[in-house]
Amino acid sequence: MALLPFRQQAAVPRLPERYRASMEFVPDGASINALLEDCGDQPHPVERWPLALQRSIWHLSILDSEEQRLVGFVRATSDQALNANLWNLAAAAGPDQSRLLAVLVHRSLACLRRDLPGCSISIAAPAQAMDALKSRGFILDPGGIRAMGLRLR
Repeated sequence: MALLPFRQQAAVPRLPERYRASMEFVPDGASINALLEDCGDQPHPVERWPLALQRSIWHLSILDSEEQRLVGFVRATSDQALNANLWNLAAAAGPDQSRLLAVLVHRSLACLRRDLPGCSISIAAPAQAMDALKSRGFILDPGGIRAMGLRLR
């Protein structure tokens, strides 16, 4: 998906009381993998998460205060010039999932607009995130452009 900056933006989403968002909290690989699996995504080798987080320009976590667990996550990478990518966008399944995704997307875009204005922003996102992304101006495959990726092993 790509972002079109001129699209009208939706209202600022708010987290329910029991959740808190943090860019300072550093989740462990097992917690991120558990969240990804909960969302139907593939986990990554636990030992590679510290390097992935280190190479990210930032990451955003949403924590459930009552259950003391990670319920939302996204991280960003960039060449610090023209391009930014959002990775591992995930929110725990349940009644608050769409709101958690909306908060993750909104706050991510606010950070990227502040820190890297003018960058092209792309994301590979799960199906459950489509509404949150579209409400923030993303369009699916603009002009027929398809992203490609290569997983190095």
